Amino acid sequence: MAKVELKQPIVQEISDAVNGAQAAVLVQYLGLTVEQDTALRKELREAGVHYKVYKNTLMRRAFEGTEYEPLNKHLDGPNAIAVSKEDPIVAERILAKYVKAHKCFNFVGGVIEGRYADENQLVEMANIPSRDALLGRLFGSMQSPIANFARVIKQIAEKEGGPAPAEEAAPAAE
Repeated sequence: MAKVELKQPIVQEISDAVNGAQAAVLVQYLGLTVEQDTALRKELREAGVHYKVYKNTLMRRAFEGTEYEPLNKHLDGPNAIAVSKEDPIVAERILAKYVKAHKCFNFVGGVIEGRYADENQLVEMANIPSRDALLGRLFGSMQSPIANFARVIKQIAEKEGGPAPAEEAAPAAE
């Protein structure tokens, strides 16, 4: 069997992994111990992120003619790819923890929702709070003025000597 025939299924595997993905991030994985790499892979797998080390030439062939082609300029040295089909930021968040903790482990570049992002942009995106956290902040900020207004009304009612609106509705217990 020719070498090309052996490599074609791997190129197809890479193509299938990035096809329809929300994000694909390249990292240089050098400097991690086996335990650290195992922990990273486990965390990424639990988050639904496909993480694997492929040969650069095979990734280059898979990326040709796709929106991931800008990553080809980074395909030298020890690279791994993290692909997320669901959440475009989840891979960056998990990988950013390892980038901060290990000086040899670095972002290289990525394609997020069809747009190229360099290593600085990936770090910035990793610092964006999750959707749930942002929704919590939004609802908290919407609730705050209403609660403050209710407190002010209650204080005005108490200052004027009358019962607070909530106390009027409650029957007096004797």
